Amino acid sequence: MIFYNALGQLPEFLQRKRPRFALEDFSARRSFNCAVLLLVLFATLVSSNVCLASTQIGKDIYQKRCSWCHGANGNGDGPAAAYLNPGPRDLTSGVFKWKSTPFDEPMPTDQDLRASIAGHKPATGTLAGLNGTSMPGWSDVLSDDEITSVIDYIKELGGLDPPALPSIELSGMTNPTDAEKARAKELFKDRCSECHGAEGRGDGTKRLKDDWGGRTWPRDLTKPWTFRAGSGVEAIYTRITVGIPGTQMPSFADTRSKKALTEAERWAVADYVASLANADTMPVAGAVARAARIETETPAMPDDPAWSKAAGAAFYLTPQLIADERLFTPTIDSIVVKALYNERDFFMLIEWHDRTKSLPGDSLAASLADGQVYPDGVAVQFPSALPDEDNATLPPFGMGGKEANGAVDIWFWQAQAKPGNNETLRILQASGPQKIKDMDTNASGVTAIGNYDKGVWRVVFKRPLKTQTDGMQFNGRRFITFSLAAWDGSNAERGSKHTLTPWLWMSMTGPPNKSIYFWPAAIGILSFAIIWLIFRNTVRRG
Repeated sequence: MIFYNALGQLPEFLQRKRPRFALEDFSARRSFNCAVLLLVLFATLVSSNVCLASTQIGKDIYQKRCSWCHGANGNGDGPAAAYLNPGPRDLTSGVFKWKSTPFDEPMPTDQDLRASIAGHKPATGTLAGLNGTSMPGWSDVLSDDEITSVIDYIKELGGLDPPALPSIELSGMTNPTDAEKARAKELFKDRCSECHGAEGRGDGTKRLKDDWGGRTWPRDLTKPWTFRAGSGVEAIYTRITVGIPGTQMPSFADTRSKKALTEAERWAVADYVASLANADTMPVAGAVARAARIETETPAMPDDPAWSKAAGAAFYLTPQLIADERLFTPTIDSIVVKALYNERDFFMLIEWHDRTKSLPGDSLAASLADGQVYPDGVAVQFPSALPDEDNATLPPFGMGGKEANGAVDIWFWQAQAKPGNNETLRILQASGPQKIKDMDTNASGVTAIGNYDKGVWRVVFKRPLKTQTDGMQFNGRRFITFSLAAWDGSNAERGSKHTLTPWLWMSMTGPPNKSIYFWPAAIGILSFAIIWLIFRNTVRRG
Protein backbone atom coordinates (compact mmCIF):
# COMPACT_ATOMS: atom_id res chain seq x y z
CA MET A 1 0.00 0.00 0.00
CA ILE A 2 2.91 2.39 0.70
CA PHE A 3 4.32 1.67 -2.78
CA TYR A 4 0.91 2.31 -4.33
CA ASN A 5 0.53 5.69 -2.56
CA ALA A 6 4.00 6.75 -3.65
CA LEU A 7 3.19 5.98 -7.30
CA GLY A 8 0.00 7.99 -7.06
CA GLN A 9 1.98 11.05 -5.95
CA LEU A 10 4.68 10.69 -8.65
CA PRO A 11 3.15 13.09 -11.28
CA GLU A 12 2.79 15.88 -8.71
CA PHE A 13 6.38 15.30 -7.56
CA LEU A 14 7.66 15.56 -11.15
CA GLN A 15 5.75 18.77 -11.72
CA ARG A 16 7.43 20.27 -8.64
CA LYS A 17 10.87 18.99 -9.75
CA ARG A 18 10.51 19.75 -13.50
CA PRO A 19 13.74 20.54 -15.44
CA ARG A 20 14.93 24.13 -15.60
CA PHE A 21 14.22 24.92 -19.23
CA ALA A 22 11.91 27.50 -20.69
CA LEU A 23 8.50 25.89 -20.94
CA GLU A 24 7.80 28.29 -23.77
CA ASP A 25 9.89 25.87 -25.83
CA PHE A 26 7.05 23.81 -27.28
CA SER A 27 9.21 20.83 -28.15
CA ALA A 28 10.72 20.60 -24.70
CA ARG A 29 7.33 21.05 -23.04
CA ARG A 30 5.80 18.31 -25.21
CA SER A 31 8.64 15.93 -24.36
CA PHE A 32 8.22 16.66 -20.67
CA ASN A 33 4.45 16.09 -20.77
CA CYS A 34 4.89 12.82 -22.64
CA ALA A 35 7.34 11.63 -20.02
CA VAL A 36 4.90 12.52 -17.25
CA LEU A 37 2.07 10.71 -19.08
CA LEU A 38 4.20 7.59 -19.51
CA LEU A 39 5.09 7.62 -15.83
CA VAL A 40 1.42 7.99 -14.87
CA LEU A 41 0.49 5.06 -17.10
CA PHE A 42 3.32 3.04 -15.60
CA ALA A 43 2.18 3.90 -12.06
CA THR A 44 -1.40 2.93 -12.91
CA LEU A 45 -0.28 -0.35 -14.43
CA VAL A 46 1.93 -1.21 -11.46
CA SER A 47 -0.72 -0.25 -8.92
CA SER A 48 -3.33 -2.32 -10.77
CA ASN A 49 -1.02 -5.29 -10.70
CA VAL A 50 -0.43 -4.74 -6.98
CA CYS A 51 -4.20 -4.67 -6.34
CA LEU A 52 -4.76 -7.73 -8.52
CA ALA A 53 -2.01 -9.59 -6.68
CA SER A 54 -3.48 -8.60 -3.32
CA THR A 55 -6.96 -9.66 -4.42
CA GLN A 56 -5.66 -13.01 -5.66
CA ILE A 57 -3.90 -13.63 -2.34
CA GLY A 58 -7.11 -12.69 -0.54
CA LYS A 59 -9.10 -15.05 -2.75
CA ASP A 60 -6.77 -17.94 -2.00
CA ILE A 61 -7.03 -17.28 1.75
CA TYR A 62 -10.80 -16.90 1.47
CA GLN A 63 -11.23 -20.25 -0.28
CA LYS A 64 -9.14 -21.97 2.37
CA ARG A 65 -10.48 -20.23 5.50
CA CYS A 66 -13.84 -18.62 4.77
CA SER A 67 -15.71 -20.54 2.07
CA TRP A 68 -16.85 -23.26 4.48
CA CYS A 69 -19.37 -20.82 5.94
CA HIS A 70 -19.63 -17.96 3.44
CA GLY A 71 -19.64 -20.18 0.35
CA ALA A 72 -17.24 -20.55 -2.55
CA ASN A 73 -18.71 -17.50 -4.27
CA GLY A 74 -19.43 -15.50 -1.13
CA ASN A 75 -23.20 -16.05 -1.17
CA GLY A 76 -23.37 -17.18 2.46
CA ASP A 77 -24.21 -20.73 1.40
CA GLY A 78 -21.18 -22.71 2.55
CA PRO A 79 -21.47 -26.33 3.79
CA ALA A 80 -21.72 -25.16 7.43
CA ALA A 81 -24.25 -22.37 6.81
CA ALA A 82 -27.34 -24.44 7.62
CA TYR A 83 -25.98 -25.16 11.12
CA LEU A 84 -25.18 -21.57 12.12
CA ASN A 85 -27.25 -18.99 13.96
CA PRO A 86 -26.98 -16.24 12.91
CA GLY A 87 -26.16 -17.33 9.38
CA PRO A 88 -22.95 -16.28 7.62
CA ARG A 89 -22.99 -13.00 5.71
CA ASP A 90 -23.79 -12.94 2.00
CA LEU A 91 -20.69 -11.03 0.96
CA THR A 92 -21.98 -10.42 -2.58
CA SER A 93 -24.83 -8.23 -1.30
CA GLY A 94 -22.50 -5.45 -0.23
CA VAL A 95 -24.47 -5.12 3.02
CA PHE A 96 -22.45 -5.31 6.24
CA LYS A 97 -23.99 -5.10 9.69
CA TRP A 98 -21.04 -3.88 11.69
CA LYS A 99 -20.00 -0.59 10.16
CA SER A 100 -19.21 2.87 11.51
CA THR A 101 -20.05 5.02 8.48
CA PRO A 102 -23.24 7.14 8.47
CA PHE A 103 -26.56 5.29 8.22
CA ASP A 104 -27.18 6.47 4.64
CA GLU A 105 -23.71 5.31 3.49
CA PRO A 106 -23.91 1.61 2.55
CA MET A 107 -20.16 1.03 2.52
CA PRO A 108 -18.14 0.20 5.62
CA THR A 109 -14.62 1.48 6.12
CA ASP A 110 -11.67 -0.84 5.64
CA GLN A 111 -11.20 -0.67 9.41
CA ASP A 112 -14.77 -1.92 9.92
CA LEU A 113 -14.04 -4.93 7.74
CA ARG A 114 -10.70 -5.47 9.46
CA ALA A 115 -12.36 -5.44 12.88
CA SER A 116 -14.91 -8.06 11.77
CA ILE A 117 -12.18 -10.31 10.35
CA ALA A 118 -9.48 -9.82 12.98
CA GLY A 119 -12.08 -9.89 15.75
CA HIS A 120 -13.23 -7.65 18.57
CA LYS A 121 -11.51 -8.53 21.84
CA PRO A 122 -14.30 -9.30 24.34
CA ALA A 123 -14.24 -8.28 27.98
CA THR A 124 -14.31 -11.91 29.09
CA GLY A 125 -10.79 -12.59 27.85
CA THR A 126 -12.01 -15.34 25.53
CA LEU A 127 -10.93 -15.59 21.90
CA ALA A 128 -11.68 -12.54 19.78
CA GLY A 129 -14.41 -12.70 17.17
CA LEU A 130 -17.98 -11.58 16.59
CA ASN A 131 -19.37 -12.55 19.98
CA GLY A 132 -22.37 -14.83 19.98
CA THR A 133 -21.72 -16.02 16.42
CA SER A 134 -19.61 -18.67 14.73
CA MET A 135 -17.34 -15.99 13.22
CA PRO A 136 -13.95 -16.32 14.94
CA GLY A 137 -11.23 -13.71 15.08
CA TRP A 138 -8.49 -14.46 12.56
CA SER A 139 -5.75 -12.22 13.94
CA ASP A 140 -3.98 -15.22 15.49
CA VAL A 141 -3.90 -17.03 12.13
CA LEU A 142 -3.56 -14.29 9.50
CA SER A 143 -1.02 -11.48 9.34
CA ASP A 144 -2.08 -7.85 8.88
CA ASP A 145 -1.09 -8.01 5.19
CA GLU A 146 -3.10 -11.20 4.70
CA ILE A 147 -6.15 -9.61 6.32
CA THR A 148 -5.69 -6.62 3.98
CA SER A 149 -5.72 -9.01 1.03
CA VAL A 150 -8.90 -10.67 2.27
CA ILE A 151 -10.49 -7.22 2.64
CA ASP A 152 -9.58 -6.43 -0.99
CA TYR A 153 -11.22 -9.66 -2.12
CA ILE A 154 -14.35 -9.11 -0.01
CA LYS A 155 -14.71 -5.62 -1.44
CA GLU A 156 -14.51 -7.12 -4.92
CA LEU A 157 -17.19 -9.70 -4.04
CA GLY A 158 -19.52 -6.98 -2.79
CA GLY A 159 -18.74 -4.49 -5.55
CA LEU A 160 -17.34 -2.01 -3.02
CA ASP A 161 -15.18 0.02 -5.37
CA PRO A 162 -15.72 3.68 -4.40
CA PRO A 163 -13.97 4.90 -1.25
CA ALA A 164 -16.15 4.83 1.86
CA LEU A 165 -16.99 7.91 3.87
CA PRO A 166 -15.21 8.37 7.21
CA SER A 167 -16.63 6.89 10.39
CA ILE A 168 -19.22 8.89 12.30
CA GLU A 169 -17.97 11.54 14.67
CA LEU A 170 -17.51 10.42 18.29
CA SER A 171 -16.14 13.63 19.78
CA GLY A 172 -19.48 14.67 21.27
CA MET A 173 -19.41 12.14 24.09
CA THR A 174 -20.45 13.67 27.40
CA ASN A 175 -21.21 12.59 30.96
CA PRO A 176 -25.02 12.77 31.22
CA THR A 177 -26.51 14.67 34.13
CA ASP A 178 -29.00 13.00 36.47
CA ALA A 179 -31.83 14.67 34.54
CA GLU A 180 -30.43 13.42 31.22
CA LYS A 181 -30.10 9.90 32.65
CA ALA A 182 -33.73 9.93 33.74
CA ARG A 183 -34.71 11.21 30.30
CA ALA A 184 -32.61 8.48 28.65
CA LYS A 185 -34.45 5.79 30.62
CA GLU A 186 -37.77 7.13 29.35
CA LEU A 187 -36.43 7.32 25.78
CA PHE A 188 -35.28 3.71 26.04
CA LYS A 189 -38.71 2.64 27.24
CA ASP A 190 -40.38 4.53 24.38
CA ARG A 191 -37.97 3.67 21.55
CA CYS A 192 -36.31 0.38 22.46
CA SER A 193 -38.37 -1.74 24.86
CA GLU A 194 -40.67 -3.08 22.13
CA CYS A 195 -37.79 -5.31 21.00
CA HIS A 196 -35.28 -5.25 23.86
CA GLY A 197 -37.79 -5.47 26.72
CA ALA A 198 -38.42 -3.19 29.68
CA GLU A 199 -35.25 -4.31 31.47
CA GLY A 200 -33.19 -4.70 28.27
CA ARG A 201 -33.13 -8.51 28.39
CA GLY A 202 -34.33 -8.95 24.80
CA ASP A 203 -37.79 -10.09 25.92
CA GLY A 204 -39.77 -7.73 23.69
CA THR A 205 -43.02 -8.60 21.96
CA LYS A 206 -41.93 -8.62 18.30
CA ARG A 207 -40.93 -11.52 16.10
CA LEU A 208 -37.92 -10.42 14.05
CA LYS A 209 -36.38 -11.52 10.76
CA ASP A 210 -33.49 -10.01 8.86
CA ASP A 211 -33.50 -9.01 5.18
CA TRP A 212 -32.31 -12.49 4.21
CA GLY A 213 -35.21 -14.23 5.94
CA GLY A 214 -33.21 -15.48 8.93
CA ARG A 215 -34.72 -15.43 12.41
CA THR A 216 -33.07 -12.85 14.64
CA TRP A 217 -33.47 -12.28 18.39
CA PRO A 218 -33.07 -8.83 19.95
CA ARG A 219 -29.86 -8.40 21.91
CA ASP A 220 -29.93 -9.03 25.65
CA LEU A 221 -28.43 -5.70 26.68
CA THR A 222 -27.64 -6.90 30.20
CA LYS A 223 -24.96 -9.17 28.71
CA PRO A 224 -22.38 -6.86 27.07
CA TRP A 225 -20.03 -9.81 26.65
CA THR A 226 -22.40 -11.00 23.87
CA PHE A 227 -22.30 -7.72 21.89
CA ARG A 228 -20.97 -8.31 18.38
CA ALA A 229 -18.86 -5.19 17.83
CA GLY A 230 -17.85 -3.75 21.17
CA SER A 231 -19.68 -2.94 24.39
CA GLY A 232 -18.28 0.46 25.40
CA VAL A 233 -20.42 3.60 25.32
CA GLU A 234 -18.84 4.70 22.02
CA ALA A 235 -19.58 1.32 20.40
CA ILE A 236 -23.18 1.40 21.65
CA TYR A 237 -23.58 5.00 20.40
CA THR A 238 -22.31 3.87 17.00
CA ARG A 239 -24.97 1.15 16.81
CA ILE A 240 -27.72 3.57 17.87
CA THR A 241 -26.55 6.15 15.33
CA VAL A 242 -25.74 3.88 12.38
CA GLY A 243 -28.21 1.07 13.03
CA ILE A 244 -27.54 -2.49 11.93
CA PRO A 245 -28.10 -2.74 8.17
CA GLY A 246 -30.18 -5.69 7.05
CA THR A 247 -31.98 -5.98 10.40
CA GLN A 248 -34.82 -4.25 12.24
CA MET A 249 -32.33 -2.21 14.27
CA PRO A 250 -32.80 1.28 12.75
CA SER A 251 -30.65 4.37 12.81
CA PHE A 252 -31.91 6.81 15.41
CA ALA A 253 -30.00 9.57 13.63
CA ASP A 254 -32.34 9.40 10.62
CA THR A 255 -34.40 12.59 10.89
CA ARG A 256 -37.04 11.09 8.59
CA SER A 257 -38.00 8.68 11.37
CA LYS A 258 -40.54 9.59 14.06
CA LYS A 259 -38.23 7.88 16.57
CA ALA A 260 -35.15 9.94 15.70
CA LEU A 261 -32.97 11.12 18.57
CA THR A 262 -30.69 14.10 18.82
CA GLU A 263 -26.97 13.55 19.20
CA ALA A 264 -27.12 14.36 22.91
CA GLU A 265 -30.05 11.96 23.38
CA ARG A 266 -28.18 9.19 21.57
CA TRP A 267 -25.17 9.63 23.84
CA ALA A 268 -27.45 9.57 26.91
CA VAL A 269 -29.25 6.42 25.75
CA ALA A 270 -25.89 4.77 24.98
CA ASP A 271 -24.77 5.54 28.53
CA TYR A 272 -28.03 4.08 29.89
CA VAL A 273 -27.65 0.90 27.86
CA ALA A 274 -24.10 0.48 29.15
CA SER A 275 -25.45 0.79 32.70
CA LEU A 276 -27.72 -2.25 32.17
CA ALA A 277 -24.73 -4.61 32.25
CA ASN A 278 -25.17 -7.41 34.78
CA ALA A 279 -21.78 -8.82 35.74
CA ASP A 280 -23.44 -11.74 37.54
CA THR A 281 -24.43 -13.30 34.21
CA MET A 282 -20.91 -13.27 32.73
CA PRO A 283 -19.25 -16.70 32.84
CA VAL A 284 -15.74 -16.80 34.26
CA ALA A 285 -13.27 -19.53 33.38
CA GLY A 286 -12.76 -21.98 36.23
CA ALA A 287 -15.77 -20.75 38.20
CA VAL A 288 -16.86 -22.87 41.18
CA ALA A 289 -20.33 -22.65 42.70
CA ARG A 290 -20.46 -22.23 46.47
CA ALA A 291 -23.14 -23.54 48.82
CA ALA A 292 -23.17 -21.50 52.01
CA ARG A 293 -24.44 -22.76 55.37
CA ILE A 294 -27.39 -20.78 56.74
CA GLU A 295 -29.27 -20.99 60.02
CA THR A 296 -32.50 -19.38 58.82
CA GLU A 297 -35.67 -20.99 57.54
CA THR A 298 -35.73 -22.65 54.15
CA PRO A 299 -35.49 -20.29 51.10
CA ALA A 300 -37.67 -22.53 48.92
CA MET A 301 -39.11 -19.69 46.77
CA PRO A 302 -37.22 -18.00 43.89
CA ASP A 303 -37.93 -14.52 45.30
CA ASP A 304 -36.82 -15.28 48.86
CA PRO A 305 -34.58 -12.41 50.13
CA ALA A 306 -31.92 -14.94 51.17
CA TRP A 307 -31.01 -15.46 47.50
CA SER A 308 -30.02 -11.82 47.03
CA LYS A 309 -27.20 -12.37 49.54
CA ALA A 310 -26.05 -15.71 48.13
CA ALA A 311 -22.97 -15.83 45.91
CA GLY A 312 -23.66 -16.81 42.31
CA ALA A 313 -21.48 -18.55 39.73
CA ALA A 314 -22.12 -18.17 35.99
CA PHE A 315 -21.32 -20.85 33.42
CA TYR A 316 -21.43 -21.11 29.63
CA LEU A 317 -24.11 -23.24 28.02
CA THR A 318 -23.23 -24.96 24.76
CA PRO A 319 -25.53 -26.78 22.32
CA GLN A 320 -25.92 -30.54 22.73
CA LEU A 321 -24.06 -32.11 19.79
CA ILE A 322 -23.27 -35.52 21.27
CA ALA A 323 -26.37 -37.55 20.48
CA ASP A 324 -29.36 -37.31 18.16
CA GLU A 325 -31.35 -35.07 18.03
CA ARG A 326 -28.69 -32.33 18.06
CA LEU A 327 -29.10 -28.57 18.55
CA PHE A 328 -27.20 -26.23 16.23
CA THR A 329 -29.01 -22.92 16.79
CA PRO A 330 -29.14 -22.22 20.56
CA THR A 331 -30.70 -19.11 22.10
CA ILE A 332 -29.62 -19.58 25.76
CA ASP A 333 -25.90 -18.98 26.29
CA SER A 334 -25.28 -18.90 30.04
CA ILE A 335 -26.72 -19.96 33.37
CA VAL A 336 -26.22 -18.87 36.99
CA VAL A 337 -26.14 -21.13 40.07
CA LYS A 338 -26.65 -20.21 43.71
CA ALA A 339 -26.82 -22.72 46.56
CA LEU A 340 -27.59 -22.69 50.29
CA TYR A 341 -28.09 -25.35 52.93
CA ASN A 342 -29.06 -25.67 56.55
CA GLU A 343 -28.88 -28.55 59.00
CA ARG A 344 -31.59 -30.46 57.13
CA ASP A 345 -31.97 -29.37 53.51
CA PHE A 346 -30.06 -28.35 50.40
CA PHE A 347 -31.36 -25.56 48.11
CA MET A 348 -30.21 -24.75 44.59
CA LEU A 349 -31.36 -21.70 42.61
CA ILE A 350 -30.89 -21.96 38.84
CA GLU A 351 -31.27 -18.67 36.95
CA TRP A 352 -31.07 -18.05 33.21
CA HIS A 353 -32.18 -15.40 30.73
CA ASP A 354 -34.80 -16.52 28.21
CA ARG A 355 -36.36 -13.99 25.83
CA THR A 356 -39.70 -15.83 25.77
CA LYS A 357 -41.95 -17.63 28.23
CA SER A 358 -42.68 -20.69 26.13
CA LEU A 359 -46.26 -21.71 26.83
CA PRO A 360 -47.77 -24.18 24.33
CA GLY A 361 -51.26 -23.08 23.38
CA ASP A 362 -50.63 -19.41 24.20
CA SER A 363 -51.14 -17.05 21.24
CA LEU A 364 -48.36 -14.63 22.22
CA ALA A 365 -45.87 -17.46 22.71
CA ALA A 366 -46.86 -18.90 19.31
CA SER A 367 -46.36 -15.53 17.61
CA LEU A 368 -42.83 -15.21 18.99
CA ALA A 369 -41.70 -18.83 18.64
CA ASP A 370 -39.42 -20.18 15.95
CA GLY A 371 -41.54 -23.22 15.05
CA GLN A 372 -43.71 -25.27 17.39
CA VAL A 373 -43.76 -24.19 21.03
CA TYR A 374 -42.61 -26.59 23.74
CA PRO A 375 -42.31 -25.95 27.50
CA ASP A 376 -39.16 -24.32 28.85
CA GLY A 377 -37.12 -26.47 31.20
CA VAL A 378 -33.94 -26.97 33.20
CA ALA A 379 -32.18 -30.01 34.63
CA VAL A 380 -29.49 -30.64 37.24
CA GLN A 381 -27.41 -33.80 36.93
CA PHE A 382 -25.26 -35.55 39.56
CA PRO A 383 -23.20 -38.76 39.44
CA SER A 384 -25.29 -41.44 41.15
CA ALA A 385 -22.22 -42.80 42.93
CA LEU A 386 -20.06 -39.84 43.86
CA PRO A 387 -16.41 -40.69 43.11
CA ASP A 388 -13.57 -40.18 45.53
CA GLU A 389 -12.78 -36.46 45.61
CA ASP A 390 -9.02 -36.94 45.26
CA ASN A 391 -9.19 -39.53 42.49
CA ALA A 392 -12.38 -38.73 40.62
CA THR A 393 -13.57 -40.94 37.78
CA LEU A 394 -16.71 -39.25 36.53
CA PRO A 395 -19.32 -40.76 34.21
CA PRO A 396 -19.86 -39.07 30.81
CA PHE A 397 -21.67 -35.77 31.43
CA GLY A 398 -23.98 -36.52 28.48
CA MET A 399 -26.48 -38.45 30.65
CA GLY A 400 -23.96 -40.94 31.98
CA GLY A 401 -22.62 -44.18 30.53
CA LYS A 402 -22.87 -47.96 30.69
CA GLU A 403 -19.61 -48.52 32.57
CA ALA A 404 -19.42 -49.21 36.30
CA ASN A 405 -20.40 -46.13 38.31
CA GLY A 406 -21.58 -44.58 35.04
CA ALA A 407 -25.12 -43.81 36.19
CA VAL A 408 -26.32 -40.25 36.81
CA ASP A 409 -29.26 -38.78 38.74
CA ILE A 410 -31.22 -36.02 37.00
CA TRP A 411 -33.65 -33.50 38.45
CA PHE A 412 -35.71 -32.34 35.46
CA TRP A 413 -38.03 -29.37 35.97
CA GLN A 414 -40.40 -28.28 33.20
CA ALA A 415 -42.69 -25.25 32.92
CA GLN A 416 -46.38 -25.48 32.10
CA ALA A 417 -47.19 -27.74 29.14
CA LYS A 418 -50.29 -25.63 28.39
CA PRO A 419 -52.32 -22.83 30.02
CA GLY A 420 -53.82 -23.92 33.30
CA ASN A 421 -51.38 -26.79 33.85
CA ASN A 422 -48.88 -27.00 36.67
CA GLU A 423 -45.13 -27.14 36.22
CA THR A 424 -43.70 -30.64 36.51
CA LEU A 425 -40.71 -32.35 38.14
CA ARG A 426 -39.25 -35.70 37.13
CA ILE A 427 -36.45 -37.56 38.86
CA LEU A 428 -34.52 -39.66 36.37
CA GLN A 429 -31.62 -42.07 36.47
CA ALA A 430 -29.65 -42.56 33.26
CA SER A 431 -26.83 -44.79 32.11
CA GLY A 432 -26.52 -43.19 28.70
CA PRO A 433 -28.93 -41.29 26.42
CA GLN A 434 -30.76 -44.49 25.48
CA LYS A 435 -31.12 -45.90 28.98
CA ILE A 436 -33.25 -43.58 31.10
CA LYS A 437 -35.74 -44.54 33.79
CA ASP A 438 -38.12 -42.55 35.98
CA MET A 439 -37.56 -42.71 39.72
CA ASP A 440 -40.06 -42.14 42.54
CA THR A 441 -40.19 -38.35 42.93
CA ASN A 442 -41.78 -38.50 46.39
CA ALA A 443 -39.20 -40.97 47.67
CA SER A 444 -36.36 -38.77 46.41
CA GLY A 445 -37.54 -35.86 48.54
CA VAL A 446 -36.81 -33.40 45.71
CA THR A 447 -39.18 -30.47 45.10
CA ALA A 448 -38.92 -27.59 42.64
CA ILE A 449 -40.72 -24.34 41.91
CA GLY A 450 -40.10 -21.83 39.11
CA ASN A 451 -40.91 -18.23 38.29
CA TYR A 452 -40.58 -16.22 35.05
CA ASP A 453 -40.26 -12.45 35.19
CA LYS A 454 -39.17 -10.02 32.45
CA GLY A 455 -36.92 -12.38 30.54
CA VAL A 456 -35.52 -14.35 33.50
CA TRP A 457 -36.37 -17.87 34.69
CA ARG A 458 -35.60 -18.70 38.32
CA VAL A 459 -36.09 -22.26 39.55
CA VAL A 460 -35.38 -23.45 43.11
CA PHE A 461 -34.69 -27.12 43.81
CA LYS A 462 -34.89 -28.42 47.37
CA ARG A 463 -33.80 -31.79 48.76
CA PRO A 464 -32.86 -33.25 52.16
CA LEU A 465 -29.10 -33.42 52.68
CA LYS A 466 -29.39 -37.17 53.14
CA THR A 467 -32.13 -39.50 51.89
CA GLN A 468 -32.95 -43.17 52.29
CA THR A 469 -32.80 -43.70 48.53
CA ASP A 470 -29.73 -44.51 46.46
CA GLY A 471 -27.86 -41.74 44.68
CA MET A 472 -26.21 -38.47 45.54
CA GLN A 473 -25.95 -37.65 49.24
CA PHE A 474 -24.99 -34.10 50.25
CA ASN A 475 -24.44 -34.69 53.94
CA GLY A 476 -20.77 -34.38 54.89
CA ARG A 477 -19.54 -33.64 51.37
CA ARG A 478 -16.92 -30.97 50.81
CA PHE A 479 -17.32 -30.82 47.01
CA ILE A 480 -20.30 -31.68 44.83
CA THR A 481 -20.03 -32.58 41.14
CA PHE A 482 -22.93 -31.47 38.95
CA SER A 483 -23.87 -30.35 35.45
CA LEU A 484 -26.77 -28.38 33.97
CA ALA A 485 -29.02 -28.38 30.92
CA ALA A 486 -31.64 -25.88 29.72
CA TRP A 487 -34.43 -25.90 27.13
CA ASP A 488 -35.94 -22.92 25.27
CA GLY A 489 -39.31 -24.17 24.08
CA SER A 490 -39.79 -21.19 21.74
CA ASN A 491 -36.67 -22.35 19.88
CA ALA A 492 -38.27 -25.78 19.28
CA GLU A 493 -36.03 -27.35 21.94
CA ARG A 494 -37.16 -30.59 23.55
CA GLY A 495 -35.69 -33.98 24.36
CA SER A 496 -32.03 -34.07 23.41
CA LYS A 497 -32.24 -30.65 21.68
CA HIS A 498 -30.98 -28.39 24.44
CA THR A 499 -27.94 -26.57 25.79
CA LEU A 500 -25.74 -27.96 28.54
CA THR A 501 -22.57 -27.63 30.59
CA PRO A 502 -19.79 -30.16 31.26
CA TRP A 503 -19.21 -31.37 34.80
CA LEU A 504 -18.94 -28.48 37.25
CA TRP A 505 -17.91 -28.23 40.90
CA MET A 506 -19.62 -26.83 43.96
CA SER A 507 -17.97 -26.34 47.34
CA MET A 508 -20.03 -26.67 50.52
CA THR A 509 -18.75 -24.17 53.05
CA GLY A 510 -19.51 -24.78 56.72
CA PRO A 511 -20.62 -22.22 59.32
CA PRO A 512 -17.98 -19.65 60.26
CA ASN A 513 -15.47 -20.85 62.84
CA LYS A 514 -15.88 -18.42 65.72
CA SER A 515 -12.34 -19.15 66.92
CA ILE A 516 -11.02 -17.03 64.07
CA TYR A 517 -12.28 -14.02 65.98
CA PHE A 518 -10.95 -15.18 69.39
CA TRP A 519 -7.31 -15.88 68.56
CA PRO A 520 -6.40 -12.53 66.90
CA ALA A 521 -7.93 -10.70 69.87
CA ALA A 522 -6.11 -12.95 72.35
CA ILE A 523 -2.77 -12.51 70.58
CA GLY A 524 -3.28 -8.73 70.48
CA ILE A 525 -4.01 -8.56 74.22
CA LEU A 526 -1.02 -10.78 75.04
CA SER A 527 1.30 -8.70 72.87
CA PHE A 528 0.11 -5.51 74.54
CA ALA A 529 0.68 -7.04 78.00
CA ILE A 530 4.25 -8.11 77.12
CA ILE A 531 5.11 -4.66 75.74
CA TRP A 532 3.63 -2.98 78.82
CA LEU A 533 5.69 -5.20 81.16
CA ILE A 534 8.88 -4.50 79.24
CA PHE A 535 8.16 -0.76 79.30
CA ARG A 536 7.43 -0.79 83.08
CA ASN A 537 10.64 -2.69 83.89
CA THR A 538 12.64 -0.28 81.74
CA VAL A 539 11.18 2.71 83.57
CA ARG A 540 11.98 1.20 87.01
CA ARG A 541 15.57 0.51 86.07
CA GLY A 542 15.90 4.03 84.75
